[in-house]
Amino acid sequence: MLPRELVRLRFPLSDGGDNPSWLLRLAAESVAALVRSGVPVLVCCSAGMSRSVCVTAVGVALAESRPLAETLVSVVGSGPVDVSPGLLMQFQKTLGRSLVGSAPQA
Repeated sequence: MLPRELVRLRFPLSDGGDNPSWLLRLAAESVAALVRSGVPVLVCCSAGMSRSVCVTAVGVALAESRPLAETLVSVVGSGPVDVSPGLLMQFQKTLGRSLVGSAPQA
């Protein structure tokens, strides 16, 4: 039986870069809020190589006001990855102004 304190969030993201902006923002800002609060967080997807990597890196970047490139390197350093360029670019476009070190989007 799972503990009552367990919070489960599911964000149906796709690697192809065709996700609604609100869903990307919700996923990233949910992870950021949990990290800021000191709540242990487990982020996973079917293979754990693209979507979970992107959501984690963006969430940590938002929570810790660090550049996305830096947090992506930290997350990538923990195991095998195959980050979808389309998904990563979509996160950058959607959250560009919120991410440290990102150029403003036109």
